Amino acid sequence: MEDPDAVPRPVVTYGFITDDFGSFELDLHRHEKGQIILAQRGALSCEVEGGLWIVPPRSAIWIPGGALHSIKASGALEGYNAFVSPEVDAGLPQGCCALAATPLLRELMARAATLPELYEETGANTRLIAVLVDEIASARVEDLHLPMPADARLRRVADLMIAAPADRGTIDAWARRAGLSERTLARLILRETGMSFSRWRQQLGVMLAVKWLAAGASIQQVAGDLGYESVPSFVTMFRKALGTSPGRYMAERHAAHH
Repeated sequence: MEDPDAVPRPVVTYGFITDDFGSFELDLHRHEKGQIILAQRGALSCEVEGGLWIVPPRSAIWIPGGALHSIKASGALEGYNAFVSPEVDAGLPQGCCALAATPLLRELMARAATLPELYEETGANTRLIAVLVDEIASARVEDLHLPMPADARLRRVADLMIAAPADRGTIDAWARRAGLSERTLARLILRETGMSFSRWRQQLGVMLAVKWLAAGASIQQVAGDLGYESVPSFVTMFRKALGTSPGRYMAERHAAHH
């Protein structure tokens, strides 16, 4: 794939498909063009300037031009990637956000991906690109975002919690590991992420659950890997956070793929 910033077109779209990425990681980088990544199958995680984002099937992530970001994926993956020039002024999101991908957005990206890289900027092509940009601008924002702390001590705690999500240690236990008092940890995490410790941990659980379910894990497996003693208590937490049960959430996304 050519450097998208070097392609002299307002929008450049590529499709990607793999049966097994194994594990794929794109280190921190930035480009002048804004980027939307839409997942049809599999899940991606992106870290973008102080936040972690999960992109499950039927969702997309918008990364504004100039934002420093890294991307991780594992397992089978299929989707589309579009780069939008900063000259395109169509009310696109100012900040990074997860977006619900409508069937129309998916079809527009699929069609745009069939255009030659240096497509003719006339008639039907221009109309296609204009509708695609409008559809990105009007997409509904989803809550699949985890603010990441910048403070080095807190970041260490966050990384440990991401690496061992089944550890249901109390805030006091996590504070001791970081060499902080419980009060200091509570104050720091609220200041840096806008969330309480328990709310941040719950959002981490939701994000990991969505990622693992998208990769094919069972609800029982995910509940266990997140340290829940029972499946119903995990389901209750998931429903409270995303408004639907894990089974229905994934069924809707897989139905959209077929």
